[in-house]
Amino acid sequence: MEKRFDVTTIGEGSIRLSVGEGRRLNTASEFQVGISGAEANVVGGLSRLGWKTSWISSLPETPVGKRIRNEYRSHGINVEGIYWSQGSRVATLFVEYAKQPRSTKVIFDRENTCFTKITSEQVNWEYLLDSKIIHLTGITVPLSENTLQIAREAIEKAHRNDVKVSFDVNYRNNLWSSKEKACNTLLPMIQNVEILFCNKRDAQTVFNCSGTDEEIIKELQILSNANKVVMSRGSEGAMGLENGKIYSEQARDVVIIDRIGAGDGLAAGVLHGWLQGDFAKGLKYGMVTSALALSQYGEIVNTNVEELNQLLGEKKPDDIVR
Repeated sequence: MEKRFDVTTIGEGSIRLSVGEGRRLNTASEFQVGISGAEANVVGGLSRLGWKTSWISSLPETPVGKRIRNEYRSHGINVEGIYWSQGSRVATLFVEYAKQPRSTKVIFDRENTCFTKITSEQVNWEYLLDSKIIHLTGITVPLSENTLQIAREAIEKAHRNDVKVSFDVNYRNNLWSSKEKACNTLLPMIQNVEILFCNKRDAQTVFNCSGTDEEIIKELQILSNANKVVMSRGSEGAMGLENGKIYSEQARDVVIIDRIGAGDGLAAGVLHGWLQGDFAKGLKYGMVTSALALSQYGEIVNTNVEELNQLLGEKKPDDIVR
């Protein structure tokens, strides 16, 4: 039976308030409004590449909640699975862009939001599972006991219903009480997933992997029994592991405008390849979509198949229909 969606996900949507380079948050008189959300970033990028995607969350039925909904809907994400709460809190992050000698600063305000209080009864599980693959992240897991249980239930139901799982570890130090807690919580959740995303730093910090990059990615596969592993390495690019074979892709040259969302861009590119039955090519796509994320303001990669193929070198600029 054909699935309604190619990729579904569940996660928090946030309001993102930023000030430009050369300005400081402590003296800001105005903000640029954007929308932020790791999981939605991934399916948003995939929607723009022509895939059918959906996003589940809990939002307040207020103009602010609808602003988040409208943003994601504008990228082509199906948002019918949103649970409209009578609460009023949405997560907010404040971004202060900077260049050397300062670095970009991000401040999160995400306690006691509608999403952190989401319950199993508020999730349309049939809608979430009507998909070829479910994408989840380690950002959602530590937000609250509720979101932890939702993530666990999503993985359990996916495995039980033969729906593939994609999981991005996405460790954030400020969300966990300790790296040991993160390891003990995440390790059971990543067992037997279809694709495990984990950057090299998180592999070392959370899962205590060590050795060469090749040894680390192999250790990640052994620890998780994942079918495929993607390990990002910052400016050195990314590695992929499938059926014992390691693929390596160099990072693209890029002028960095906005670092937020680069990892989600990578995941979107890899899943774009996976959905076409070509994981190795997905890693190539991922290097392009990650670079595009770095070179654009906003978190969802705004591209299309024609541009992506041209940047991958598969089409000349003159071949692209605008």
